[in-house]
Amino acid sequence: MRQVIWAGALVGAVVASAVLYEAAVPHAAHSQAAGQRPQAGVPVRIVEAVTKPTPVELNTIGSVQTIASVAVKSRVDAVIDQVLVKDGQFVKAGDVLFQLDSRASQATMHQAEATLARDQAQLANAQRISNREKSLIEKSFVSQQQFDTDSATATALEATVRADQAQLEAAKVQLSYYTIIAPIDGRVGLIAIKQGNSIKANDVPLATVNQIQPIYVSIALPQGNLPDIRAAMAKGPVTVQVRAQGDKGPPISGKIAFFENTIDSNSGTINVRSTFENADQRLWPGQFVNVTVLVRTDPNALIIPPAAVQAGQSGTYVFVIKDDNTAEIRPVTVDRTVDGNVVISNGLNPGDKVVTDGQLRLNSGTHVQIVSDAPKGDAS
Repeated sequence: MRQVIWAGALVGAVVASAVLYEAAVPHAAHSQAAGQRPQAGVPVRIVEAVTKPTPVELNTIGSVQTIASVAVKSRVDAVIDQVLVKDGQFVKAGDVLFQLDSRASQATMHQAEATLARDQAQLANAQRISNREKSLIEKSFVSQQQFDTDSATATALEATVRADQAQLEAAKVQLSYYTIIAPIDGRVGLIAIKQGNSIKANDVPLATVNQIQPIYVSIALPQGNLPDIRAAMAKGPVTVQVRAQGDKGPPISGKIAFFENTIDSNSGTINVRSTFENADQRLWPGQFVNVTVLVRTDPNALIIPPAAVQAGQSGTYVFVIKDDNTAEIRPVTVDRTVDGNVVISNGLNPGDKVVTDGQLRLNSGTHVQIVSDAPKGDAS
């Protein structure tokens, strides 16, 4: 009986193994087939490299400087009689700023006028005598010696009158020093000395006038930019745009006026100054501004979005999608960034498809699937 039972168990085990094998073989075959299916490519977004006219610009920081700044001082010792200007007032050249006590100088001028009048009268009388004696000397009514003496007197009085006139002009010039006027158009700063104070000649400034219309913006550019600046200026005015910090208005436009006649050997830079009309006074002396110098316009610049450019140990590179939808690492040379676009000078050709999103999962040879942005209004 035991032998029969063991024989039955053995047969059952063989049958069960056969059933399990038949069930397992199709599943393994299915799994093997599934493993041989090509995997879906890495989803990426791309753009094509295109060419378009792009400006060549130099961007830097500049400082606003006055074209002229004059410290107003007195030329004479005097007392300030009137202050005819206020702190921060805008003045025109020739406007009276201060009036000094000029009574002593006026008296000197009047004295010079009187001296001139006296000598002019004496000259007129001497000339009449000389002219009269000239007609009488031929008739021997006047001696030659007398005529010569009177002629010499008239000549001497002519010199005296010229000296008196020069003395009077000097007195008028001296008197003009007591009226202090604005030497240039500009804005007055703080009035340092008020009415009633005694001042000395060429002592402390009474006020400072800064010209702000027009005004300079000074920038320091690397010496390597000098050839481009000179070439641009040879073709015509070079446009400069500045943005003042905190100014919400549009950029302020000006022109390069000149560059310095020497390069700073310590920093390797050259100072360039631009002129701005500054009619609305948006630029102020001492202010720092962001400066953009338009050197030229490149008609066929190759551009791509900044998102396409990657940085590695060997430099910058992009992923280019080939015709078989595989990725290729392509080293590129970035020339500059303008208006949100990166200008590529080497490594790409127009029409190349570069990846802008999905680079983290890519290597050379990776199969990709190009996807497009979701339609507008799609919340997914």
